[in-house]
Amino acid sequence: MVAEGEERGGKRWSAKVTRESHALELEPGVFTWSDPRRIARSLKRSADASTARKAPPLRSAMSMLVFYINRAGTNLDPEQKRILDEAKEELRKLYAGQ
Repeated sequence: MVAEGEERGGKRWSAKVTRESHALELEPGVFTWSDPRRIARSLKRSADASTARKAPPLRSAMSMLVFYINRAGTNLDPEQKRILDEAKEELRKLYAGQ
């Protein structure tokens, strides 16, 4: 029997992770914003404030960002992918400056 919200083969597990993960409390729509620095600052705030994460804050924030990019795959608009890739660099800079 297939669990609610899942397809055979588990193809919906990533959507469930994004929806129900409590490791980071993300601001709504954070991955759709057009400012890479704003995205990075929001992810940093979420990672730093989280008490549920199991990894260091940078790793948790970066993992969530990369997870979103990979999950979106070819459906991600090229311009938004560029913005999210820039957000990765901004996130590294934010943590390097500590």
